[in-house]
Amino acid sequence: MRITIVAASSRQPAWVVAGFEEYAGRLRSRCTLAVAEIPLGRRKKTESATRAVAAEGERMLAALPKGAHVVALTEAGTQWSTVELAARLRAWMTAGAPLVFLIGGPDGLAAACVERAAERWALSRLTLPHGFARIAVAEALYRAWMVLEGHPYHRG
Repeated sequence: MRITIVAASSRQPAWVVAGFEEYAGRLRSRCTLAVAEIPLGRRKKTESATRAVAAEGERMLAALPKGAHVVALTEAGTQWSTVELAARLRAWMTAGAPLVFLIGGPDGLAAACVERAAERWALSRLTLPHGFARIAVAEALYRAWMVLEGHPYHRG
């Protein structure tokens, strides 16, 4: 199974890269977990961020593999427990489509991306920096996979 996080992002600090790679590496024998970084749109002090977010959204949608099952990360999404995420992961694996998670930039995710998504996921009611959200998604997927395998990593 191929899972991709498409994130509107500038260069991330080393701790974000290391945190993501930790969980992507743990999943390597089970699936491929990768990040596709989409450059942030230009923001001008004299304009709202609407144009920049729309440009990011266009680039994110262009990066989607054909037939992808898309999950938008948004505060307005549904919060899932680890067991619920594991059940979704099993269904996604059965469907066989490439799985893509969309993480917006500093001003959120473009409306076109949210509309394209089959599902909307809220990691938390908190607003999270997108670098941290990337690590949280990777860890949550790893934990859900461990639930499916009956591994004791998840003791929740």
